[in-house]
Amino acid sequence: MSQLDPYGNPTPNRTPDHWVPDPWLDQPDREPAGDDWSTRNGHVDAPYTGSGDLSYSEGEADTAAYPQVRRRPQAPPEPEPEPVRPRRPGPGKRRATGRAGRNLPAAIGVGITLGAVVIASLFVWRPAFLAVIAIAVAVAVWEMSRAVRAVGAHPPVVPLAAGGLVTTGMAWYAGEDALMLGFLVTLLAALVWRLADGFSGYGRDAAAATLIAVYVPFLGGFAALLAEPDDGARRVIVTLAAVVLSDTGGYAAGVFLGKHPMAPTVSPKKSWEGLVGSLVAAAVGSAILLYFLLDVELWWGAVFGLALSIASVLGDLAESMLKRDLRIKDMSNLLPGHGGLMDRLDSVLFALPTAYLLLAVFT
Repeated sequence: MSQLDPYGNPTPNRTPDHWVPDPWLDQPDREPAGDDWSTRNGHVDAPYTGSGDLSYSEGEADTAAYPQVRRRPQAPPEPEPEPVRPRRPGPGKRRATGRAGRNLPAAIGVGITLGAVVIASLFVWRPAFLAVIAIAVAVAVWEMSRAVRAVGAHPPVVPLAAGGLVTTGMAWYAGEDALMLGFLVTLLAALVWRLADGFSGYGRDAAAATLIAVYVPFLGGFAALLAEPDDGARRVIVTLAAVVLSDTGGYAAGVFLGKHPMAPTVSPKKSWEGLVGSLVAAAVGSAILLYFLLDVELWWGAVFGLALSIASVLGDLAESMLKRDLRIKDMSNLLPGHGGLMDRLDSVLFALPTAYLLLAVFT
């Protein structure tokens, strides 16, 4: 009669005197060298990986035929790293940003630089001011052409920029009729240029080109008309000063007194208190400037300031509405603290034709 050995294999009949003890049973705490068990008596054990269930069944594990293997201790899980909190800048590294969202040192520095360039070109060599107008128009055309791409429009930049240069030059040398003629030539050149790209999206691109041609070259050409007379330098100075006074007065009043939004869906930072500050600052400053520079009565100078303040605010709101429709914050990042050049010309472009008409009457 056969017997089963400790491993479950049949063996010949043996007496207890012939029993040979298994060395593994004598040393139950001994672990095998390596990661796997060797073959013994025809029984092959699967490698022990240190995790999961062993290859033999629970009934076999309870028998003395298999040593009780001690599992290797698991390494404790590594603690998760603590989230890195952003460090606040020190007193000397914090950005000097005002309550209205501007970087004040950069904005003031850029404003002073632009003003110095305009004044130097007007009083040192008059034709240099024409170059300043032409460069500003070309850059503004590029910014607007780039901005309207957010809605899929692709107006032709080359004819618009070249037409802007021609329009300002014609207005400088030939007056109002040449300004209108230059605008029409610019618009026609842009529409014909766009035909080379096919009819797909032509209406959308033509509308964008028309907007840019009216907004930048046509309105910007009035700067050349202002500067053309003998007292043109002073006319340009009082016009720009009125716009700056309106912007500064509105900014100061809005920051310190602004509580009632004027157009929250278009420009949330503008308030009725800021509008009052713009009107007062422009009226008072323009009355004084026109009285001493152009010999205009104080009353008419105040009217001039009020009109230019309203025009500049409307120009600012118009560009804000355009940027909100395009879902952009600034036309570009060309000027630190201001955004793009077009973000500074928005008020000036609406004020130029207003100033030209009023000064033609008052002087």
